[in-house]
Amino acid sequence: MLTTRFSRRSFLALSAVLPWAFRGIASGAAASASIPVGLELYSVRDALKQDPEGTVRAVAQMGYQAVEFYSPYFEWTDAQAKQMRKLMDDLGIRCYSTHNNADYFGPDKITRARDLNLILGCKYVVLAWVDPKTSDPKTTDPKTGIEGWKAVADKLNAAAETLEPSGLRPGYHNHQAEWVSVSGQRPMDILAKNTKSSVMLQLDVGTCLEGGADPVAWIRANPGRIRSIHCKDWSPDPAKGYKVLFGEGVTDWKGIFQAAEGGGGVEYYLVEQEGSRFPELETASKCLQAFRAAHV
Repeated sequence: MLTTRFSRRSFLALSAVLPWAFRGIASGAAASASIPVGLELYSVRDALKQDPEGTVRAVAQMGYQAVEFYSPYFEWTDAQAKQMRKLMDDLGIRCYSTHNNADYFGPDKITRARDLNLILGCKYVVLAWVDPKTSDPKTTDPKTGIEGWKAVADKLNAAAETLEPSGLRPGYHNHQAEWVSVSGQRPMDILAKNTKSSVMLQLDVGTCLEGGADPVAWIRANPGRIRSIHCKDWSPDPAKGYKVLFGEGVTDWKGIFQAAEGGGGVEYYLVEQEGSRFPELETASKCLQAFRAAHV
């Protein structure tokens, strides 16, 4: 075995130099590495429907640190939710947020959503979708223009009043429509301006790009509010669209990571895939590998 002897003077000199030598590397790398990456389970929806526990187990074995359940979770009993929580605890993964239909934010369902999310150990209850073509008043039809989007903001603020006393917070997940101007204003700007700062603005990167917006500029314009990001790539090639894997599209992932971790407030990333040329679980695994390679 090789050994090296240091004098006390050499040891003290080295001790003084090392913190400075590594400070620049450690400060950025440690912060980046400490941010967990999860999978939005819509990415493996067919497998999840057939075997929820087996799918979550497979996702954890890939190396994902978290999962995000979407709307079907709302039909679970307390016992089913507790069983899923136990499985996640055993696997060492988290569920930081869930995706929810608009009616789950209504007065007759918001408390149920709260209770299930508390069982699952979540931090955020995310409004996942507002259909710009719907005429259902429960979803606050955005065809009514600026006032319609302000009503969506009101819905989120009202949810905060119910959720925050229990330690939960509401969130909003964008799609393409939120980036298309309504009477000269983008709906996402309306939502950001008219919601409490505690309301998370969950950024879906792919739909932001397809909507013609700049995700990096959006993150920088809303410091502290982009607490989770759906890492979904996109290609302007109609034959590819959202079928590209992470890193195969036009997204500036380096710029997004820098903005998100340099003031955006990101707490966790979520890979999302709507489909690809590979089976669901293989797609999820390949995307995680690509994410790990890019997020350094």
